[in-house]
Amino acid sequence: MRVLLCVTANHRNTPFDLLERLSVDAEALTAQVAAAHAAVRGAVGISTCNRVEVYLDIDAPDPLAREIASRAVADALDNVAGVGTSEALTTAELLNDARAIHHLFSVSAGLESVAVGEEEIAGQVKRAASLARENGASSPALDRAFQHAIRTARAARAEGDASRTGRSLVRLALDLVGSRLRSWEGVNVLLVGTGQYAATTVAALRERGADRIRVYSPTGRAQVFAARSETEPTNELAPSLVWADVVITCTTRLSVSATDVPDDARFFAVDLGLPRNIDPAVGDLYGVTLLDLETLRMHAPLVHWSAEEDARAVVDSAAHDFASHSQVTPAIVALREHVLSLVDDEIERARRRGDDGRTAEALRHLAGVLLHTPSTRARAHAARGEADAVSSAVEALFGIEVPRAAASCPHAVEQGEHGEAVGLGS
Repeated sequence: MRVLLCVTANHRNTPFDLLERLSVDAEALTAQVAAAHAAVRGAVGISTCNRVEVYLDIDAPDPLAREIASRAVADALDNVAGVGTSEALTTAELLNDARAIHHLFSVSAGLESVAVGEEEIAGQVKRAASLARENGASSPALDRAFQHAIRTARAARAEGDASRTGRSLVRLALDLVGSRLRSWEGVNVLLVGTGQYAATTVAALRERGADRIRVYSPTGRAQVFAARSETEPTNELAPSLVWADVVITCTTRLSVSATDVPDDARFFAVDLGLPRNIDPAVGDLYGVTLLDLETLRMHAPLVHWSAEEDARAVVDSAAHDFASHSQVTPAIVALREHVLSLVDDEIERARRRGDDGRTAEALRHLAGVLLHTPSTRARAHAARGEADAVSSAVEALFGIEVPRAAASCPHAVEQGEHGEAVGLGS
């Protein structure tokens, strides 16, 4: 029995301090989980500033699959992040099958982000799935789920008009800072970091009229980034902190400590990094106001997306259809394999009688035509909640055994809309 599972620690269920410690390289996390147990047929890890989660394809009965998933992810986080297994997933949730699919589709569309409808997450999900596939860590079932999730994210953004509202964590942070400024024009902005998030930040600043942007890189890449983004590079942190009115960090390391800040520096600091880029002690300094991810989470409005409900409707429908179709996939595959094996036998007999290939071609075409209607009707029955009836019919009519898809986890239903806590630390 194959079960699709998701183990997720995110900004809704995990304290920020623990989420920060769980922040890891997604590729390394995926590799560790994929190799953790023989029953793990595939894994895809996602690690962003809002979440650390792993999707797993496990060949085991549901209760055992959940145990394998929880242990594999906890051990991987222990190895990669150094967070002990007794603590790693204390507050995380485990979702299975339909709930895991719905969560993946919602995450990809930005509906589970701090800034609802954020644009960056779809790209992060797509990159995670691509890396897992390239490294041999994914599985066909996971590939299909992620491909559908990414397509659904595009449809949800179109329905929610996300291109116009432009939601992202960066924009949410700039909105909060901008509410305390008369105008962004003439404001000295120091950007610490030169990655993709930094490029997004520059674009968002320019949209708001910021015209004085200086870039500092802890790794010395400021000149290259500045030439590409038409900003001013600097290799001097302390003087730039004195110069700056607003400091925005988006790197992968701690870049600004209290000892880095000169006494005469006065600025708003926005820390978009996980792990933290700015030591929390900086926020205690006179003249410094610090906004970090935890602060942004508390200030995030309940609804960011003017058409959020329309976008959610797209995601709900697509996730339901995909999960329903997945329930009858074993029956469709079993029927297809049965029919094609009979066709192959007939083709072999025709070959021995001297067939020139035309009989083989005709038989394969006929098989495709005959299988089309049962496959289509099977998916329609699944959408009405009749997947078991499809499997039973295939078994009764053709005498073949259909592997049963895992049912939705009753514990997840009892625990509410998000799922059950993994609770390894309890």
